[in-house]
Amino acid sequence: MRVLYFAWLRERIGVAHETVSPPDYVKTAADLTDWLMSQEPRYQAAFADLAALRVAIDQEQADLDSPITGASEVAFFPPVTGG
Repeated sequence: MRVLYFAWLRERIGVAHETVSPPDYVKTAADLTDWLMSQEPRYQAAFADLAALRVAIDQEQADLDSPITGASEVAFFPPVTGG
């Protein structure tokens, strides 16, 4: 699965994207953030405030509790404002 990071998430994690192979128990985007945070401190810094986080699964905006099983891409980004 390809994981993309945008804006300050990219800065905190240190990469714009990476390929990961999470274990079978990782079923949702929230599970993915939990699993990543257990891997290294840089993910803990990036995902410290999940309320300030948005997610897209296979380029469709989703909620953190949305399933990622079978997804090829998950993107994390801060809220976007327009005007």
